[in-house]
Amino acid sequence: KAGVTIAISDVKVPIGKQEELAAADAKIVELEEQYRDGLITDHEKYQQTVDVWNEATDNVTRMVEDTLDPFGSIYTIARSGATKAKFQQIRQLSGMRGLMASPSGRIIDVPIRGNFREGLSVLEYFISSHGARKGLADTALRTAESGYLTRRLIDVAQDVIVNDEDCGTTDGILITEADSKDMMLPDIRSRLIGRVLAEPVPGFDHILPGDELTDDMVDEIVNAGVKAVRVRSVLACLSHRGICRKCYGRDLAANSLVKIGAAVGIIAAQSIGEPGTQLTMRTFHTGGIAGAQGDITQGLPRVEELFEARVPKDKAEISEIDGVVEIVKDPNTNARTVRVVSTNVFFDEYPLPAGSQILVNDRGHVQKDQIIALMPAENGNEPVPVAARTEGELIINAEGILSIRFEEREERSYPIPAARNIVVSDGQKIQAGTPITGGQRDPQDVLRIQGREAVQMYVVKEVQRVYRNTGVYISDKHIEVIIRQMLRRVKVDEPGDTEMLPNDLVDRFVYADTNARVLAEGGEPATAQTVLLGVTKASLNTDSFLAAASFQETTRVLTEAAIEARTDHLVGLKENVIIGKLIPAGSGIAQRRREQLARQQAAAARLAATNAASMAGVGAGTVGVGASTLGNPNLHTLDSLGEE
Repeated sequence: KAGVTIAISDVKVPIGKQEELAAADAKIVELEEQYRDGLITDHEKYQQTVDVWNEATDNVTRMVEDTLDPFGSIYTIARSGATKAKFQQIRQLSGMRGLMASPSGRIIDVPIRGNFREGLSVLEYFISSHGARKGLADTALRTAESGYLTRRLIDVAQDVIVNDEDCGTTDGILITEADSKDMMLPDIRSRLIGRVLAEPVPGFDHILPGDELTDDMVDEIVNAGVKAVRVRSVLACLSHRGICRKCYGRDLAANSLVKIGAAVGIIAAQSIGEPGTQLTMRTFHTGGIAGAQGDITQGLPRVEELFEARVPKDKAEISEIDGVVEIVKDPNTNARTVRVVSTNVFFDEYPLPAGSQILVNDRGHVQKDQIIALMPAENGNEPVPVAARTEGELIINAEGILSIRFEEREERSYPIPAARNIVVSDGQKIQAGTPITGGQRDPQDVLRIQGREAVQMYVVKEVQRVYRNTGVYISDKHIEVIIRQMLRRVKVDEPGDTEMLPNDLVDRFVYADTNARVLAEGGEPATAQTVLLGVTKASLNTDSFLAAASFQETTRVLTEAAIEARTDHLVGLKENVIIGKLIPAGSGIAQRRREQLARQQAAAARLAATNAASMAGVGAGTVGVGASTLGNPNLHTLDSLGEE
């Protein structure tokens, strides 16, 4: 028999609490004196006061943990993970409530010294009610926002179904230890388990590309100190409709390779959306306690910002080229500019025959079109002059070969507003995509400068960081499924000989197939660039007008579909639900396969019958019968109706 109960006698107030509070009070008195003497500003005093009380609260939390009986009920509850914030709530019971946030989110710099065991004073109770009310208001307002995000995610991913065994790609994503550390994980272990290997791991000949990585295999790889592994991912899957089993890997619910027909898009959207509700109600759980990281409700808008591919509120300036940083300050206006300078050195060689005369000294400077050598005359003619093709420094090597060394300099300037802090230093070598100022990078900039793979990893990392900060663990796979849908389209620049139009948003697989067909016919292919669409825009740009109309802007979607005479091929879940057909997922996928097979067999039988009839007609000399059968439009229509 076992059970956990809780009584007020289990709540023990730590012995050293008063000494800790007295020490904090002494520091606060000192800060007051410094402020009165004009040594620190009002803002500095406020910030340091908050820091002092945060430190005192942390110390009291540790005392509470040490005071509790390790086998007691409260300790058991806190350690079990049943309480979201471990000892945060226990500290409020027996330690001190600590600092509270006001409804505006600003931390009130007067702490609540009391706890629920000893009781609160009237003033403490009044300050406490601030936090409690904020928690309730947040829950009411933000639950709706979280639900709406879930709805958008469902809509964008609803047609991602496992349709193929293996798409055959050799590509994948690189899972590195550095990225894992950024996502607040100790190593790459949890990100590798259940994935399918894309490239061999050096020194592990028994693990082949295409193998599912088991717990034992991953332990082996991690223990050997491997820092990066390339695995299959839905981001690199080549399946035109849905995705394949190998690129998805292990089904986290069944703990085995995902089955054909699994609606992984819906699962991904729910896996991201459901903890979004927790991000929402986080303030409620801790009762409006001010944490050192600020109000965690900021998490949900950040996730929304990423999935909608919006320009971040606090956008960082990022370098567009590799190069060396130069920070320039205008002495008159104090305006700051960051210059990134890239210098590439090139050598232009001039092979000369034996007997040539060199007219310029080694390491001498030459101008463009300057005569630098004379080649020996042929058949008694004048010597042949050799002109410099570019300006630069002339170098003569040991073999007597001339070359001109010249530099190509590329430069980008970024004016920095006074309020922004620069996060690079003078003379630092940086790569394209490195942030120059503090803040969040714009995903559109990352895509433009660093490309598709970089933006994929950036969004995964940023979304994971928000959730991990809240103590929520989601598999990367779910986020990857959503990002695949966000990067599904390309924007046509030049249509070439295809039927596409400039600025059309086209499915990247349709674009590749169309180009392949045009090239095979000897035509000019189209050119396009990858675009990152937010989930709302991606949902409205889906191939199914029924799914798009059921999401948002119904009138516009249906009007445009009617004008373009579009056809809905009913490949996703929503469009089948709308017209009352079995959904093409789970057991419905088997039904759909059977229907397809029956249609193919019927079509093959009709073709065979038609061929046999025409052959018989030719043999008997009655071509008219065969011709009339083939040319009968009514017969064809009835057949196709029967097939449907």
